[in-house]
Amino acid sequence: MKLLNLLQQKFMSFKKQMIVMALVIAPGFSIAAASPNPVNEALPMVGTDAHGHAYPGATVPFGQVQLSPDTGTEGWDWCSGYHYSDSSIEGFSHTHLSGTGAGCLGDVLLMPTVGEVHLNAGSPGDGYASKFSHAQEVATPGYYRVFLETPGVTAELTATARCGFHKYTFPASDQAHLILDLAHGIGNQPVEAALQVENENTVSGYRISEGWGGRRAIYFVMQFSKPFKSFGIEQDGRRLGANAHEAKGKIVKAFLNYQTAAHEVILVKVGISGTGIEGARKNLAAEIPRWNFNGVRAAAVRQWKKVFEGVQIKTFDPHIQKTFYANLYLTCLAPTLFNDVDGTYRGYDHQNHPGAGFQNYTTFSIWDIYRAEWPWLTLMHPARVNDMVQSMLAEYPQLGEHTLPIWPLWANETWCMIGYHSVDMIAEAYLDGFRGFNAQTAYAAIRDTAMQDRNGLKTYKELGYVASRPGDQATSKTLEYAFDDWCIAKMAEALGHPGDARLFYQRAANYRNLFDRTTEFFRGRKADGQWRTPFSPITLVGDEYTEADAWQYAFDVQQDAPGMIALYGGDAGFIGKMDAMFAANSFIQTGIPDISGRIGQYSQGDEQSHHVAYLYDYAGAPSKTQYWVRKVMSTLYDDTPAGQCGNVDCGQMAAWYVFSALGLYPMNPDSGVFAIGSPVVSKAVIHLDRKHYHGRTFTVIAEHNSADNIYIQSATLNGKPLTRPWITRDEVISGGTLRFVMGPQPNTEWGSAPADRPPATMPADFQYPPLPAPAPTNGPVAQLSLPIRIVCGSDEPAGGFIPDPNMIEGDENRAGSPIDTSASNAAPAAVYQSERYGKDFTYTFAVPEGQRYLVRLHFAEIFDNGAGRRIEDVFINHREVLTNLDIFTAAGGMNTALVREFPGVKPDDRGNIVIRVASTADSPDQNAKISAIEILKDVE
Repeated sequence: MKLLNLLQQKFMSFKKQMIVMALVIAPGFSIAAASPNPVNEALPMVGTDAHGHAYPGATVPFGQVQLSPDTGTEGWDWCSGYHYSDSSIEGFSHTHLSGTGAGCLGDVLLMPTVGEVHLNAGSPGDGYASKFSHAQEVATPGYYRVFLETPGVTAELTATARCGFHKYTFPASDQAHLILDLAHGIGNQPVEAALQVENENTVSGYRISEGWGGRRAIYFVMQFSKPFKSFGIEQDGRRLGANAHEAKGKIVKAFLNYQTAAHEVILVKVGISGTGIEGARKNLAAEIPRWNFNGVRAAAVRQWKKVFEGVQIKTFDPHIQKTFYANLYLTCLAPTLFNDVDGTYRGYDHQNHPGAGFQNYTTFSIWDIYRAEWPWLTLMHPARVNDMVQSMLAEYPQLGEHTLPIWPLWANETWCMIGYHSVDMIAEAYLDGFRGFNAQTAYAAIRDTAMQDRNGLKTYKELGYVASRPGDQATSKTLEYAFDDWCIAKMAEALGHPGDARLFYQRAANYRNLFDRTTEFFRGRKADGQWRTPFSPITLVGDEYTEADAWQYAFDVQQDAPGMIALYGGDAGFIGKMDAMFAANSFIQTGIPDISGRIGQYSQGDEQSHHVAYLYDYAGAPSKTQYWVRKVMSTLYDDTPAGQCGNVDCGQMAAWYVFSALGLYPMNPDSGVFAIGSPVVSKAVIHLDRKHYHGRTFTVIAEHNSADNIYIQSATLNGKPLTRPWITRDEVISGGTLRFVMGPQPNTEWGSAPADRPPATMPADFQYPPLPAPAPTNGPVAQLSLPIRIVCGSDEPAGGFIPDPNMIEGDENRAGSPIDTSASNAAPAAVYQSERYGKDFTYTFAVPEGQRYLVRLHFAEIFDNGAGRRIEDVFINHREVLTNLDIFTAAGGMNTALVREFPGVKPDDRGNIVIRVASTADSPDQNAKISAIEILKDVE
């Protein structure tokens, strides 16, 4: 009987196990739910390859220290100091930027070495750099480890908010060293550095550098678990004497010598500060008081675990789960703390500010993050929002430029990108209920920012648009200012300033002043009201449009979707234009690497397109939103090092994915509305902050979700049918459940009714300004008379040279540097201060037949300061006349006129002289260039 009972118990236990297994693998449940904890995954590696510009090192959420390996410091894809394609490491520095398009930081580099002392990175075996392999590299949130093959040292890194912690495991050696390089930096140059060897366990100092954004200082104190036997210091290339304990100069480096046993560990803890050496010392004492590397690592991991527990998901594919958490990780790397443990911070006036009363932050990539990263922070990290707002507000009085931040970094305003989108972020915080700042004071600064004359605002206020001038990016500025102004109007309205609200609502409609009904694009108009011509929607990158062409700005009216839809003739015309964008050829005349992740002319890799796929929701076609956002997520994001299709941009690329994976997106982040897309999660539970949102949860469930079932068949919100393709932020923070039923075919009825559209955002009685007169078409080819003198890089005359009115290929670029025009037959300097550039473009000039011509071509390298960066071929009437032309080398350097003459040129059989300029296949920069063209009668 006992045996029978035992067998029955075992059978029931086995049956329960089978039931549990069946539940795990049953439809609607995710095998991925049993995958490893995100803190154990290689999430920091995602975005370190391709153009992601991410770094893999150790940091804590929003920490001031980003302790990471540097594999290179020059070149666009090394903006973070690391690129996955590399096989050598120069060392480990303490500050890095997450996915930016400009390089900076890379301060206070340490590197363990064995053998002869080298104080230049050089190459492995001929410098302190070391070989490494990804097979012996580990990067998880808050921790990094790599085996350095050249010295045979295992390096491990972790961090606190303001301190870095190094762990180096050495082989047995009488010549073990730690190299400290204060000249090293990413995209910046040392101005002054100093160090002091305080004792055999402590070194302190500072590094001042000049780079993107201006002059910047970092101070440090580093302590060593084992006293160094001896040390040496190098100052400006000169080795100091053995008794020298300190140095100050432009180039300062040091080496610390050890004798190590096999597997001996040396720990180094480093405090940094923007205020001074004593600030760094306080930070170190407070955050890493002991030598417990594993304890500091565990504390960092706990912080990341809390982040990941904020959104718990189930997915139908384990790769989606890892991709989601990798992107969630990337949303927490910026903005970064920028103060000491006692609250003191370095301000924009370059003075220390003690007793601030708030945690100061920096590294605000505002042009990027206002779109989705900031809404994500207000939703999931509300405890930081008031401090971040106060950090932005501090710039206004301290900088003294009558402006709120544009792109602040380490007590400097970089002035990077366009618009004044910090006003959007501050207004959104206020509209979302944050009250930890003086709203009226904030509004006064917001208004003053918008009423200045800088960056085209003077003509914007006078004409209702930024007047187009070559290189001014006027159309982009107009469109972005209009959105900023709508946000100001909303805050003015909320604060009881009705006159200001009317003013800024009117300015919010300025987008209409650049809409051309002929081409159905937003395009440039000059100060006299005339359209800038000729026009092509795939040109003028960086000239009329910021990091984009006309397609990428064709839908950049986040503040007034209904008004924009009307410009295209209503729903059908708008949907047709959107469809045309996705179906278009992806070619752009000047395909700069920022414009990446293209589907047609949609570009996910840069931010102007991020809201665009969600606009179908506003035109009655949400199933098209569902199709395209799922397409973007499935083809342009993954969990590999190349899993970001463009710069991470301090979290914006990642925030787009996180929101979209949940099925929601803040198309207009200040409107309080989330547009609905197509969730890739099967279930997500969002745990809202206990203090700010009372610990509520908001759950998203997508029944029958799969790679094929991308379309919403029906939806409910808190058990009630939901027919609209949007919900409000208030509905999310109130908690509840949003449930979708997914299927493989579009349900074109769901969310399509006019009554279900997202609410209008302009006042009900708003009177729109009239549209400008349509632009003329590019028209017939204009005949140019001899002698022909064309300035290629401008659509305005320059030094007697005129623009070619027929040229719509390539793009224009310019720099104001002085030009050496000593070359024979050189044109005036103004001609060389601009250039036409593109991968492959052609000029065609009709000339009288029956005679020969002298063709004179003008070039100058006004950007690249090195040989071999741009190589091109030039053809005249299909005959190659210049092969592998490197303008920098041929001219003898930058800003020097290069003239090449070709006599005896006959017209082709159509009576034309055709000049083609094309990048060679192996040119690192795939944009060829030319400054000017002359066609003269040949004198035989």
